[in-house]
Amino acid sequence: MPTLRIDIGESPTEPLAAAAEFYTVDLPEILDDCDIHSQHDVAIVFTPAPHEHRGWRLAAIQQLARDMAPRRVNALVSDDPDAIAAALVWLDRAAGVTGQLFDLDGVGAGPVVWLCK
Repeated sequence: MPTLRIDIGESPTEPLAAAAEFYTVDLPEILDDCDIHSQHDVAIVFTPAPHEHRGWRLAAIQQLARDMAPRRVNALVSDDPDAIAAALVWLDRAAGVTGQLFDLDGVGAGPVVWLCK
């Protein structure tokens, strides 16, 4: 079953204000979407923000992953559609990955080489 993608729009520049908006506006919508699609793993996509946002974002994703287990919950930070699409494919194949926040730049180190047979 494909991962449920939930996009979070632009948020305030100030980290505390952004976290407050996430918890009061975005989180209830995420929980509603997850109730509707209860069998899907979840990937939350954040728009890029300064490094100061990483802490609250990671804490939110880790708590959601604990609360929603055994479903997997991860987050991607990017505005590059190709990078997001590639990461979603990777997450669908990475069965043990949950509670992570991945910063994507779309450049990367090159193509992914799958060594598993």
